[in-house]
Amino acid sequence: MVKRTTNHMGLAGLTTAAAVAALMAVPGAAQTLVPQDPLQDEDAAEVTVTPGFRSEEVVQEDPRVVAIHHWSVENATALAEVLENIGSEGLDPADYRPDLLRAEIANGESSALNTRANGVLTWLIEDLRDGRTPMEARRQWFVVDPDADLMPTGALVAQLLDNGDIHRIVDLLAPTHADYAALREELANTPEEETEKRRIIRANMDRWRWLPRDLGGQYLLTNVPEYQLRLMVNDQIIRTYRTIVGAPGRTATPQLMETVEGVVFNPTWTVPQSIVRGEGLGNRVLNNPQWARANGYRATRGANGYISVVQQPGPGNSLGMMKLDMPNPHAIFLHDTPARHLFDSANRARSHGCIRVERALELAMTVAILGQGASRDEAVEISTSGEYTRVPVERTMPVYITYFTVGVDVDGELRQFDDIYNRDAPVLAALDSPRVGNRARASSEEVIEIIDDIRSTAR
Repeated sequence: MVKRTTNHMGLAGLTTAAAVAALMAVPGAAQTLVPQDPLQDEDAAEVTVTPGFRSEEVVQEDPRVVAIHHWSVENATALAEVLENIGSEGLDPADYRPDLLRAEIANGESSALNTRANGVLTWLIEDLRDGRTPMEARRQWFVVDPDADLMPTGALVAQLLDNGDIHRIVDLLAPTHADYAALREELANTPEEETEKRRIIRANMDRWRWLPRDLGGQYLLTNVPEYQLRLMVNDQIIRTYRTIVGAPGRTATPQLMETVEGVVFNPTWTVPQSIVRGEGLGNRVLNNPQWARANGYRATRGANGYISVVQQPGPGNSLGMMKLDMPNPHAIFLHDTPARHLFDSANRARSHGCIRVERALELAMTVAILGQGASRDEAVEISTSGEYTRVPVERTMPVYITYFTVGVDVDGELRQFDDIYNRDAPVLAALDSPRVGNRARASSEEVIEIIDDIRSTAR
């Protein structure tokens, strides 16, 4: 039988897979490490760390630390070849100075070649795995990509050199999603003189690197500028749904990676105080019981005069028939709406931040069934009961709220979408600027908790 609850689960953090095994310790008493961003300084010296003899716990070497390995001319030449062709992945070969690497190769094996090749490979791993754009240029991007933990730089450098297979770096790290492959093909087919088109394609290729390489076996992905939501299973689109997203400005929908922990059927809506007090709804509900009943509102007044208003489940409820419970500090979730005619609008950037989904009840039942929280019959019974019911899902589902202005639409066609929040400009500027090292992995932008007046829409 399905488990039914009436209380929301507590706030949960993002789930990530465990990191790969630590890199084996390098033999010897001393270990040479890569200085921070060695390519910034032509004369950067090697930094040698010699462990002391202490009576303390022995700890495995941190696989994120990049040891300077010995480079053969053969491996360094392979790396130079990768750099000279990296433009096909939307990265700029000039960032990695293949000319200087070739000059060191011509001088033969040396500590200078070791330092330069290690630095170049480190940068290339970071850009292919994590994205070239620094976090400050990713406006309202709150996804924390786990790939740096799953594929640590130090372990990758050691693996590639041990195997002598430097050419595999792109296959190991480039996004595997079919939409990224479509962008890569479009870039290859776009003439060099079409500069602006190539710039915007490169920006959107980089956005794929901001996401986890493995999105999961089943997940929801919504591209905000496209106004579409995809239900994906084994990288195949199972269903698509039109969406209504946040209006530009402070109510713009942020980009998130969250987890559906449950499905709420026949939800209630606790009305924000900006409406209860600011618009006088609380007094209206208390003073006009007949109107309140007709609209599903119930109000309570506390001893201190505080009025709370909750809209009960029903056909006129502002959340419609369902919402997906995905706890996050932004208070963003996917939900239904009684104003379903709005899905026919061309401009659907109209909400106060949350994402409204067409055919939402179908989506809710599908997520509950796929998550094994309910059978088909149970989902139908619950949804038609008219009672608030939260169905926890045993198999949680990731939700990716993304922002691509060039991508494959739900009909399989590559096209450009309106940059509704003006988020392309900082990305393009970052890609045109010198590479930034030691980049942050998490956004420092303000988290704006959405107080969603879901009764109304922006005009």
